Amino acid sequence: MKKQNQQPTRAKFPVFRQLCNLIPTHLVPQLARQYGIDLQTRSFSPWSHLIGLLYAQFTHAIGLNDVVDGLRLHSGLLWTVRGATAPSKNGFSYANRNRNPALAEDLFWGMLEHLKGLCPAFAGGSGRRLAGRFTRSIQVVDSTVLELIASCVDWAEHRRRKAAAKCHVRLDLQSFLPRFVLVDSARHADGYHAPAVCAGLKAGEIVIFDRAYVDFKHLHQLTQRGVFWVTRAKDKYHKFRVVKKLLRKPEGKILSDDLVMLKVPATRAGHPERLRRVVALVEVDGKEIEMTFLTNNFQWASSSVAALYRERWSIEVFFKQLKQTLQVTDFLGNNAQAVRWQVWTALLMYLLLRFQAAVSRWTGSMTRLWALVRSALWLKLDVGDLVKSYGIAGGHLRLVTRPEAAYLPGFG
Repeated sequence: MKKQNQQPTRAKFPVFRQLCNLIPTHLVPQLARQYGIDLQTRSFSPWSHLIGLLYAQFTHAIGLNDVVDGLRLHSGLLWTVRGATAPSKNGFSYANRNRNPALAEDLFWGMLEHLKGLCPAFAGGSGRRLAGRFTRSIQVVDSTVLELIASCVDWAEHRRRKAAAKCHVRLDLQSFLPRFVLVDSARHADGYHAPAVCAGLKAGEIVIFDRAYVDFKHLHQLTQRGVFWVTRAKDKYHKFRVVKKLLRKPEGKILSDDLVMLKVPATRAGHPERLRRVVALVEVDGKEIEMTFLTNNFQWASSSVAALYRERWSIEVFFKQLKQTLQVTDFLGNNAQAVRWQVWTALLMYLLLRFQAAVSRWTGSMTRLWALVRSALWLKLDVGDLVKSYGIAGGHLRLVTRPEAAYLPGFG
């Protein structure tokens, strides 16, 4: 095992090429033919387009000129990445604006399955677990807002003089990898997309989401499909009638545990069956506040219901990584196509870094790993050896941090 800070081994190819080589050679051309993008290209190929976007992610490029100039300065090394070429500013902008971002979306899901097959450690076991209480798949649903420039955007008008897109994610807590991603304008409430985000859930799986996704008709559909769910009640809007008290008096931080029915007829029509309501004291920012949780599972301990909802904060860690480590706060273009290209490419870079962390047994943070790779992007060093030489190999993977790490001033 190498000692920390020992010089990594020299390699034949730059770090950037080694990471891009993880993408199977047939995958991008195949998707380009599927979406007709190969017929739209002249000198700027779909592969060069993807490599340009990945370079923008790895370097946190601040604009099109930054990407184009950086690639032109390294045009010789860039050519070794399967013949990729540097674009012109107009050509790059045109490709982002007009090419179908479904290519990048399908590439992400294809790469996820491909990398899972290459490394079992990448496929699972690196995420947070509830101390062995649950053996079922636990998934968290939430969204994050991506601010855009209102003067350049009409498709994502959010508020007066503001524009934004939303990224809805269903995150697997066992692997800390997305199971579903939807990028859309922010004009719709989260509950509008809940059926689409949860469509892939299977019987026996557990899903956690906050109050924004509560739609009792949809929750009833999940129950009928055999999916267990945990969420928070909207105290001002949801009225309940207690059918049975499961807890006679408060126990520790659990204040009450009841079987309830919805009171309002119109709401009860969407969910005519019983619900379980658990009221508990939860520590937030050093203070205990009262929270009301709802679930369709009547067997779990009441403390487990509260503990499950606490795991929802793990997705905030993922969104923090998405906005800090990945380049989804400054966009190279503001139309719908360009935004989707950049978000899906950012997620692809996340996969490449997570995979490299898994195979190298990296024990540091995602931000540290990205900064290390960015510094050595064009150096001819073995990427695995580089990562091991700056980390402490053999430890437990710490890419998923504690929930409190998600709290970031100004983070939305």
